[in-house]
Amino acid sequence: MLQQIIALIIIAFFVSRLFWQKQKNYIGVNEFLFWLIFWLAAAALIISLKFIDKLVLNLGFSGSGIEVLLYLSIALLFYFVFRLRLKLEKIEKDITKIVKHIALKDK
Repeated sequence: MLQQIIALIIIAFFVSRLFWQKQKNYIGVNEFLFWLIFWLAAAALIISLKFIDKLVLNLGFSGSGIEVLLYLSIALLFYFVFRLRLKLEKIEKDITKIVKHIALKDK
């Protein structure tokens, strides 16, 4: 229970920083909504941890609910890194095309 309270306090801090960044226009609306939904979902999962424990037990897994959430979050992070890498690769290709076009144009 203490860990849940600490986690919810940390999430509340992140959400407050998110609102502060939105107020200062450091982030856009889409990014704000994405992170707000992310942190609210994390808080909801932490609050419903006992239900997740029962669900995991009924599905026949040997781990606890928090372990399943940890595994899912790590998989989600790897997915985000993969998507970010794809976007960076596309940006690099676009920059190469632009530089090539400018170099040939100046010739």
